[in-house]
Amino acid sequence: MYMWVRKRKWRWINELSPFQMIALFYLFAVTISSILIALPIAHRPGVELSFIDILFTAVSAVSVTGLTTVPISETFSVQGYFILAFVLQFGGIGVMTVGTMIWLVLGKKIGLKERRLIMTDQNQTSFQGMVRMVKQIVVVVLIIEFIGFLTLGTYFLQYYGPGEAYLQGFFGAISAMTNGGFDITGSSLTPFSNDYFVQFINMILIVAGAIGFPVLIEVKQYLFNNKDIQTIQFSLFAKLTSFTFFALIIFGAIMIALLESNHFFADKNWHEIFFYSLFQSVTTRSGGLSTLDVGDFAEHTHVFMSSLMFIGASPSSVGGGIRTTTFALVVIFILTFARGENNIRVFRREIHHEDLNRAVVVTIMALFTVFLAILALSITEDFSLNEIIFEVCSAFGTVGLSLGITPELTSFAKVLIMILMFIGRIGILTFLFSFHNDRKKSKYHFPKERILIG
Repeated sequence: MYMWVRKRKWRWINELSPFQMIALFYLFAVTISSILIALPIAHRPGVELSFIDILFTAVSAVSVTGLTTVPISETFSVQGYFILAFVLQFGGIGVMTVGTMIWLVLGKKIGLKERRLIMTDQNQTSFQGMVRMVKQIVVVVLIIEFIGFLTLGTYFLQYYGPGEAYLQGFFGAISAMTNGGFDITGSSLTPFSNDYFVQFINMILIVAGAIGFPVLIEVKQYLFNNKDIQTIQFSLFAKLTSFTFFALIIFGAIMIALLESNHFFADKNWHEIFFYSLFQSVTTRSGGLSTLDVGDFAEHTHVFMSSLMFIGASPSSVGGGIRTTTFALVVIFILTFARGENNIRVFRREIHHEDLNRAVVVTIMALFTVFLAILALSITEDFSLNEIIFEVCSAFGTVGLSLGITPELTSFAKVLIMILMFIGRIGILTFLFSFHNDRKKSKYHFPKERILIG
């Protein structure tokens, strides 16, 4: 009888769809992270955090956003830094990736259901090579982070003592690679606004985390494969993602430089303008770190940066937003429709209509979600519309940049921002599909009729 009740009690878990399971796992990760962050050992002496601040920090860390209601450097102890670094690593790589590695270490077999969950968590479309991909993701990420840690830690010896230098290097490398946006300097990378080496290393780490794990794996295979390099072909995903990703960075840097030419950059020399503009463009992909107070920028620059944060990083990466490929497909679709063509082509390949439908749905739902959040906060919060738009887009894109209003938000606003960070991390599609078990195809069709558009 006991066994029957036990099986009956947990049967509902097996009936959940992969999308619902992923959402549930991330909620579980937030719960565990909240418990870890609430531990007294994680705080500096005399520091006490409210429940809402603990939960907000946990959601921000799991979603690798970086928005905080409390100053990290003044709130957490060294042990707390390591806890945050662990949570950032867990959230950045993905719950299923970490879970799969633990499963493999324990010698367990990865079944069909587990592979479906990995596929959903990493935005993949095929079961093939899931476990192998997970292993490669972990190896590539850890190698890049280790190199970043050694490079930054050693370089920081000119600024700090050995212990502090390598602590800063360790936390900084993980925060940049996971696009976490957290810092333990107390003022992000502003102390290194004139140190272009530190900025360069951080930009490389941010790009590595945001460009997408499949792209990193293909690049690794291209560089280190023993076979003839000429025989290795990059996938359409890698080509489209890389082109869109770097095009947005270049376009963003140029636009920021132009928009601030008569404002913040009016008294700056060419190399300051170049690195300020480039770093802010890179960090809007999902990084959250900054070499200046973004509040010093003009309002029109804030609006432009909000649009970049809304787009976010690439699929199957550490970042959020609608994703670069979604943006690319929507733009290509508009251009193709304007030319009077039906088939969507890019890099000598045709795009599946299902992928195009998903891109349009994601964009529309994201715009609708962000609009509702902006409307709600404009009613409940005493901040300018510009500040609210920036905060909402930063949360949805899991970026972490802010105009300084995060600690002053009401409890309602903090909950709303947490929801946006959560949706941004798991993705709009996963969030939508988590409300039902299976997508069923219609068994019959009604007569079709045309509707006037435009």
